[in-house]
Order: sequence, then C-alpha cells, then structure tokens
Amino acid sequence: MVQAKNQSIEELKGKIRRLNSKAGQMKMDLHDLAEGLPTDFEKLTDVAAETYEIYRQLDELKKQLKKLEKGS
Repeated sequence: MVQAKNQSIEELKGKIRRLNSKAGQMKMDLHDLAEGLPTDFEKLTDVAAETYEIYRQLDELKKQLKKLEKGS
C-alpha cells in the first residue's frame, strides 16, 4: 500500500513538472501576445483561456499532491 502511494506521489510530481513547463511556455506566449497588441488581438481570449486552464489544472494537481503527502 505504501509503495503504491509513493508511486502515485511520484507520478503526480511528474505530471506537475510537465504541466509546469507547459504553463511557463503559455505564460510567455500570453506575455508576447500582450506586448504585440493591438496586433493579433483576436487571439488574446483563446490564449488567455488556454493559459488559465493550464494553471487551473496545475493548481488542482498541487492540491492533490499535498493531500497525498499529508496522508503518507
């Protein structure tokens, strides 16, 4: 049981690392888009929504990891 929990924690940490990398890239993309305004303003809501979703998922995974680590 402990081994399975540790494996789940490690899997979750891996997912968080990958999503963190993607979130950082999306943040830079959003920043670049904002700096170029008003050019490509049509893309702003789509990129912002995608960036928001990635950060929301990241927050959820971090909460799950904290809960798992507390329980171990």
